[in-house]
Amino acid sequence: MTKPIKVALAGAGAFGIKHLDGIKLIDGVEVVSIVSRDIENTKKVAEKYGIAHATTDLAESLAMKEVDAVILCTPTQMHADQAMQCMKAGKHVQVEIPLADSLKAAQDVVAMQKQTGLVAMCGHTRRFNPSHQFVHKKIAAGEFNIQQMDVQTYFFRRTNMNALGQPRSWTDHLLWHHAAHTVDLFAYQCGSPIVKANAVQGPIHPTLGIAMDMSIQLKAANGAICTLSLSFNNEGPLGTFFRYIGDTATYIARYDDLFNGKEEKIDVSKVDVSMNGIELQDREFFAAIREGREPNSSVAKVLPCYQVLHDLEQQLAD
Repeated sequence: MTKPIKVALAGAGAFGIKHLDGIKLIDGVEVVSIVSRDIENTKKVAEKYGIAHATTDLAESLAMKEVDAVILCTPTQMHADQAMQCMKAGKHVQVEIPLADSLKAAQDVVAMQKQTGLVAMCGHTRRFNPSHQFVHKKIAAGEFNIQQMDVQTYFFRRTNMNALGQPRSWTDHLLWHHAAHTVDLFAYQCGSPIVKANAVQGPIHPTLGIAMDMSIQLKAANGAICTLSLSFNNEGPLGTFFRYIGDTATYIARYDDLFNGKEEKIDVSKVDVSMNGIELQDREFFAAIREGREPNSSVAKVLPCYQVLHDLEQQLAD
């Protein structure tokens, strides 16, 4: 029998819970430690999911010899440093999107991965959602070519709350977090690097200190274009909606669901072993560890996205 992969999960918030729910469905993987800033809440989550060890100190989990890998669902500003901390401790690491909040930090993580040879992956979930996988397979088969992607990323976050309606200890960011999903997905689906990128943003929020509205235009080397609208001011509908306009069809992706241009639902239930993008993302991470290979959405593969985000940030600062 194959030895189980033992995992430490850092961050017991909304996304950490999604990973714990996904991992429950994956054979040969066991979460043995959970790390989060509130020890009482961390203990409650540990008890609910049958996790033996709970702590507020990542270093304590990394010191556990049995831990093979770490999943980081911590605040954005901690991602790069913690990912490198995990690799220095000899642990494989999956860090939730975004990899970093600066290009230099992202480059440092990639350099550390090359130095250690460990599996280091970033949670660019859109690569794994069955809806986007369906489109990717059509493109790979030569049956569909993107002419334009039209993407709307809309939330209502005028106060600093997470997806569970709980106060956040950090501030989310439209560019370095939410735009990262689309910037990476556009280049990945086109199979062509982004060669032109423009951005404008709305007013800076007086207390959150971030732009609440943003518009981004992208062009790939193969000529495909993308228009991305982002807002934390929108009262509904909430989420991210992708319209793929191509030479043979139109597809509309809403998370794990897919529709054609006439709003007829497309069955994507057989695209992969699950309809849950987070579970599929975790399955890829553990498979890469077992097989000793580079995963889809490795830190090296997603690095070009962070170069584009850096360039856009420089534009917005001018």
